[in-house]
Amino acid sequence: MDGMPTSAIIALSACVALIIILVVIVFLLRDAKRRKRTRYEAQRNDDQVQYAFVINPSKPRAEELRQHIIEYCSAKGIDDVHFSETTLEKDGSECAREALDAGAEVVVAVGGDGTVRTVASALAATDHAMGIIPIGTGNLFARNVGIPVDDVDAALAVATSHGSRQIDMGRVALLDADEPDHKHGFLIIAGIGFDALMIDDTDPTLKKNISWLAYFVSGVKHLFAPKFKASLSLTDSEGNDHSVSDLSFRTFMAGNCGEIPGFSLMPEASFDDGLLDFEIIDTSGGLIGWANLFGDVVHQTITGKAKQSPLSTNSTIEQMQGPKAELRLEKPALAQVDGDVLGETRHIAITIEARALCVRVPEADSR
Repeated sequence: MDGMPTSAIIALSACVALIIILVVIVFLLRDAKRRKRTRYEAQRNDDQVQYAFVINPSKPRAEELRQHIIEYCSAKGIDDVHFSETTLEKDGSECAREALDAGAEVVVAVGGDGTVRTVASALAATDHAMGIIPIGTGNLFARNVGIPVDDVDAALAVATSHGSRQIDMGRVALLDADEPDHKHGFLIIAGIGFDALMIDDTDPTLKKNISWLAYFVSGVKHLFAPKFKASLSLTDSEGNDHSVSDLSFRTFMAGNCGEIPGFSLMPEASFDDGLLDFEIIDTSGGLIGWANLFGDVVHQTITGKAKQSPLSTNSTIEQMQGPKAELRLEKPALAQVDGDVLGETRHIAITIEARALCVRVPEADSR
């Protein structure tokens, strides 16, 4: 370093010192977070009630996790614990109803967003709380309400502790189905059109290997699918009714919460405001339109506002909040709720049940 100027040596030293400081800060923050979780587990309010864990056995390490839950509860003095497994013939809602009939006071969904959704469907409008141990692909609802997705013990501490929030529950009815009165619950997003096509065509094996990115691989196949046409009736947040008779769109979505890893699809969506965030998405001009749409999503993510990018020329995102909407389509289209495809429909109604579900959340987020 004999030939290096003094100013360069000082600058280099400052950079090294800054890096060391940043590393120390990151370490201290992680350590503080770990210690906070440890204290939270140790100070758990002794909640001696009957717990029922509804497990999706198809998830990796499901059996191993079941044993871990047993050991965790035993160590924390939680003795009244029961388990139920979902099957193709019995989903989370039926498991949850059986658990309630058997005396469970708290039902904990152990799985992905599909398991969480179906368990929540049964618990909504009851006096029973729901806990969540997220072990799915996206775990989007858990992320939106602050439940740890990378720490099973921390999630268990939340699920078995006092501290909860009342959450809105979305409902979808396929009015031309065999059971038009059956309302499918959702906690994240319901949609009809491109999003449902993308989900339906996602390769399960690829989904296991690259997680939620598999949806984008599927989406590419449907970028140039025909648009959907429908008539729309929608009630806004002020109670005013709106109707459109010749609507053309790529996808129509209703969101209860709108954050996904890395992006904000519906930045103004709130899961406890008694409203759904409706989005009508359309593109034109082939790939240019889809590129514009991606720019719109990035713009929303950065600004935190439900507004399009001023640079968009071939995409539109029309957004409105309200408690209900109804679509009548010219041709049948696939519908989905929280990533579960319901099938094709030409007549769909989407509504919200305000603050109908009690969900156990981290103490800082409870109200």
